Amino acid sequence: MSRKQDTSSKSKRQLLKEQRKRKERQQRLFMIGGIVVVALLLVGLIALPAIQDSSTPVGEFNRITPVDYPNENGTTLGDPNAKVTIDLFEDFQCHACQSYTESIEPQVISQLVATGKAKYVFHQYPFLDDGYADKSSDNAANASECAAEQNRFWDYKAILYANRNGVVGEFNDQRLTAFAESLGLDMNQFNTCYSERRYQDQIDADLQLGKEMDVQGTPSVFVNGENVSPGRVPTFEQISALVDQKLSEAGN
Repeated sequence: MSRKQDTSSKSKRQLLKEQRKRKERQQRLFMIGGIVVVALLLVGLIALPAIQDSSTPVGEFNRITPVDYPNENGTTLGDPNAKVTIDLFEDFQCHACQSYTESIEPQVISQLVATGKAKYVFHQYPFLDDGYADKSSDNAANASECAAEQNRFWDYKAILYANRNGVVGEFNDQRLTAFAESLGLDMNQFNTCYSERRYQDQIDADLQLGKEMDVQGTPSVFVNGENVSPGRVPTFEQISALVDQKLSEAGN
């Protein structure tokens, strides 16, 4: 092979080598660019609900007429010394919970709690927003506990269900604040409580208690620790019968 041919072969090899290097650089750049785009999209998806929440108007919502509850004390109703305790676990985004609260709970309160047969204790069980950016269940639980701080939990519970519609953002910050204002709560106290998530430990404790009691869905109702209707919405008749049974066992 002549010197000229040898030089030509080296030039071709060098050219191919440079072409491969350029191609590798381009592939790396495309890969990095793709990663950056995906990262920006993820950040956007995370930030978007917060942006929407802060800019979403309150809009129209259903008001309620506050009522008197027997021996109202935070999230508890009835005689604190009653021998029977009815424990209720709910998520405020739960349709079945709304149905229970509006159709069955009034009978429980009027016929079992107001009569002194049992005390009634509400427990937070926000789980329907797990894995979602919209944290309406957690927000509503937080807000209701702040209402309970002013001894207005049960009215706040009622207004939450009166405005439950299954739409994303149904319990955003603005609407939860508007609900509290419509009930005449001390808004400075409520807003401070809500923004600092003052009762998160209590909510977490309720969730843990529910797991220990084997809550299988919401609403779940227990009478002296016994699940009235596991996995199903209990009827008033089922709750009443178990209350009477527990009273009988207690010697009443």
